[in-house]
Amino acid sequence: MRMAEPEDAVDVGPWRRRSRRVAYSNPWIEIRHDEVDRPDGSPGIYGVIHFENAAIGVVAVGENGRLLLVGQHRYPLDRYSWEIPEGGAPFDESPEAAARRELAEETGYEAGNVRELFRFSLSNSVSDELGVIYLATDLRAGTASPDPTEDLEVRWATVDEVLAEIDAGEIHDLMTIAGVTRYALALARGA
Repeated sequence: MRMAEPEDAVDVGPWRRRSRRVAYSNPWIEIRHDEVDRPDGSPGIYGVIHFENAAIGVVAVGENGRLLLVGQHRYPLDRYSWEIPEGGAPFDESPEAAARRELAEETGYEAGNVRELFRFSLSNSVSDELGVIYLATDLRAGTASPDPTEDLEVRWATVDEVLAEIDAGEIHDLMTIAGVTRYALALARGA
């Protein structure tokens, strides 16, 4: 565990950070402990999870309008999860390149067309994680090459089937819920 030297006091919106130390770090996250003055002026602490990558998600749509989903066991939840293809983009990699890479790695499919659907922040009360969801079309099958941490299953589902699974709580991944819902809204608007 490395310890950061306390920084000079700095204003963060209506907050004042008096010091920061790194409580834990690994190649993916850093947990910071900040001594702060709250907006009302009283002293306090704030814990921030800093992510070393941007979150990337891909709503992949086949020729027949079906969506490509990836299933895997999520270690932190000890629960199986059906999701859109997702992963991380190091900050020196373009988000679009990361979206194409994650889609190919997890599913084997390459996209002829990729466009940004929206940008988002996740769990912004405790984390600085930012991300981008893409729409991928004109898909071509290939061979998947998942990471060693991934034991993946791939399946196709209609938009209505995915929305029904979201509504029933069977799909609980927020990036999937946001991405598919945003895509369904665009379809409803004729976009």
